[in-house]
Amino acid sequence: VQLQASGGGMVQAGRSLRLSCAASGSFFSISVMRWYRQPPGKQRELVATITSDGSTNYADSVKGRFTISRDNAKNTEYLQMNNLEPEDTAVYYCNADVTKVAVSSKRTFTYWGQGTLVTVSS
Repeated sequence: VQLQASGGGMVQAGRSLRLSCAASGSFFSISVMRWYRQPPGKQRELVATITSDGSTNYADSVKGRFTISRDNAKNTEYLQMNNLEPEDTAVYYCNADVTKVAVSSKRTFTYWGQGTLVTVSS
């Protein structure tokens, strides 16, 4: 299973970007999908979460500006980022809990995408 993130770039404060993360490979289902970010010199932090039925949660710092969504048919999650601030500058990572089927059992694994850089200038 691979997660491929895309959509990062450099924008001015107040503008928008949309990140995408597509899962590929052989698996049974994807339950929770998430976006994390790691600002320069800081620890990685959870930004947003979406469950298989569409329930969402956000970090306080992005509430009202970011929207996480997913297309289950495409095994893809998105992060719409509006009104970006310089403090949003970070490498953004997607993450998903993926269930795989073995001979007589199911197991869930957490996979990470490779990260995509978002730079917001003031």
